[in-house]
Amino acid sequence: MNIKSLLLGSAAALIAVSGARAADAVTVAEPEPAEYVKICDVYGAGYFYIPGTETCLRIGGYVRYDASFGDVGSFDGARTNDVRTGKAQGTWAKNARFTLKTWTGQETELGTLKTYTETRFNFGNSQGDFTTVDGYGRDPAFNKGASLNFAWIQLGGLRVGKDESAFDTFIGYAGNVIQDTLVPYGDFDTNVIQYYFDAGNGFSAVVSLEEGAGAGLGLEAVGTIDSYVPHVVGGVKYTQGWGAITGVVAYDSNYDEFAGKVRVDVNVNDAFSLFGMFGYGSDSHYSDAGYDRGFYKQWGGNWAFWAGGTYKFNEKTSFNLQVSGDEFKNYGVAANVAYTVVPGFTVTGEVDYLHDGRFGAIDNSNWTGATKKNSVGGMIRFQRDF
Repeated sequence: MNIKSLLLGSAAALIAVSGARAADAVTVAEPEPAEYVKICDVYGAGYFYIPGTETCLRIGGYVRYDASFGDVGSFDGARTNDVRTGKAQGTWAKNARFTLKTWTGQETELGTLKTYTETRFNFGNSQGDFTTVDGYGRDPAFNKGASLNFAWIQLGGLRVGKDESAFDTFIGYAGNVIQDTLVPYGDFDTNVIQYYFDAGNGFSAVVSLEEGAGAGLGLEAVGTIDSYVPHVVGGVKYTQGWGAITGVVAYDSNYDEFAGKVRVDVNVNDAFSLFGMFGYGSDSHYSDAGYDRGFYKQWGGNWAFWAGGTYKFNEKTSFNLQVSGDEFKNYGVAANVAYTVVPGFTVTGEVDYLHDGRFGAIDNSNWTGATKKNSVGGMIRFQRDF
C-alpha cells in the first residue's frame, strides 16, 4: 500500500463519520420574538402602552437645584446664627429637588380615563427665618421628606383626588417668575371633586368641591373644612387666539366668606405676552376670629392685583416680569431671565423686591416674615426636565 492510497482511504473515512454525525445533529429552537414597548401618540409625546393593556403611560419629572440669597422678606435667602459667636446673620438658602411625575390615559365608553401624580423629594436648609432646632438657632441642611403634590383620577370631565385649588389652576398662576406669591393669590393643596366643561368653541367652565388645607396658624384662618359642607369654587373662561378672559369665585364654608379673581391674557405676538389679574375678597368673619387671611383670600385687605408678561428674545432666552400689590400696601416685583442651555436644561436668574406695607404693626398681613420694610433678594435655578 502506497502513501497515496492511505491518504485517500483516510479522507473517505472522515467523510463517512462526519455525515453520520450530521444526521444526528440537534436542532436548536428559534428564539421567541421579543415584545418591545409600543409607542402611544394619542395623548402626546412620551407615552407608551403598558404591555398587555390598553393603558398609555408617560413617566417624567425634573431635577432642580436652587441657590438663593438676600433678605428674608422676599423669602429668597435664609437666616442662621454664627456657630462661634452666636450672631444672627444671613446665609444661602439652598434646595435640591427630585420630582417624579406619571401620566396615564385610556379611551373608554364614558370618555378618556386619565390619572396624574407628582411626588417631590427635597434636601436643603429652610428659606425664611431660622428655627431653633438645636438650641443655638442654627438652620442646618437636611432631608425634608417627600410631598404628594398631585394624585388625581379623571374620567371625561370629572376629576377626583389630590390637586391644587381650581381657584388658582383654572385661572392660572401669576406669571412665569419663580417667586410669584410675593403678594399671595390663593392657597393650593386640597382634595377635590371637580367637573370641567369644554364647549369646544373657546368657552370652558369648572365647578370644584374642595377640602382645603391648614389648621389656622399665625395670620391665616383654618383652611380645612370643619363640617360636611365643602368649600366651593366655580369658574368660566373664554379663550381665543388673541388670549383669554377668565373669572373664578370661591366660597369658604368655614367662615361664610367669598373671594373672586378676574384675569385677562393677551398674546401681543409670538414673542410677547401680557397678563393682568385682580382679586377681591370679603374678610369680616376672618377678622372676628382674629385672622387676616383665609384659604382663598390670601392677600392683605379686600383687594389685590398681579400683572406682568413674558418676552422671548429667541428660542433659548426669555425675560419674565411680575408686579403685585394689595390694599395693605404690600408691593412686590419679581423679574428673571430664563436661558435654555440645551433642550431640557434651563438656567434661571431672578431678582425680587418686596415692600411691607404694615411692617412692625400688630395686624401686619405680610405672610413672608419680612425683617425689613423693604427687602431685596435673588436666586439662581438649574433645572433638568425629562
